Amino acid sequence: MHLESDTPVADPVIRVEGLTMAFGKTVIQRDIDCAIPRSSIFAIIGGSGCGKSTLLRHMIGLETPQAGRIDRRGRDGGEPRFGVMFQQGALWSSMTLAENIETAVAFERHLTLQAARELARYKLALVGLARYADYYPAAISGGMRKRAAIARALALDPELVFLDEPSAGLDPLSASALDELILQLRDTLQTSIVIVTHELHSIFAIVDQALFLDAGSKTPSALGSPRWLAEACPDAEVRRFMHRESTPAEVSA
Repeated sequence: MHLESDTPVADPVIRVEGLTMAFGKTVIQRDIDCAIPRSSIFAIIGGSGCGKSTLLRHMIGLETPQAGRIDRRGRDGGEPRFGVMFQQGALWSSMTLAENIETAVAFERHLTLQAARELARYKLALVGLARYADYYPAAISGGMRKRAAIARALALDPELVFLDEPSAGLDPLSASALDELILQLRDTLQTSIVIVTHELHSIFAIVDQALFLDAGSKTPSALGSPRWLAEACPDAEVRRFMHRESTPAEVSA
């Protein structure tokens, strides 16, 4: 794998070592090694079908590695608290935005209904949705649903947040506003963020480091900053991806 730097991450929030992901005998990716610095935005990128969301699910703990290990370390040395925003938001359609968050915090923190309600509205205010606490998901825009899903991911004050294609399906202005929100959350809450995305604008705008998964070799081929991947990575396929250029075979097809 091509690396921008060989300097090890001193105290990562996640360390992945020798990871192989497979479903039965079908290998998705193998030999994955990476470390995610604290208070950073780390992206998993690559072409369709390369295993981006699968790697995210392994990091969360929803899938079991075929080989290798994933070490998650909280600031206190134990498992870090984390929140997740899935691709479609996964909000409960029969609940208001506030109720979606209240349900999570009341159960996990054993709060009174009033305390859970106040906390839910605070989290919605963090993502600019204070006025929409009593709205149902169907009554707001796609971009606002994404923000509400992020608010729910932040409900338990996580050290680590996983975002799966947060900008998917959004218009350019909404996607840009969501990028700004993610940066603000990283900077104000000092939260580590792992994001799966194929949006080049988002990758260059907010990501500190990105891991490129190669669908052909089924191995990661590069790890570094977006600018390094686009301009200096020795792997030509990675550079083409970062510039959205077609390969010769694709052009002739």
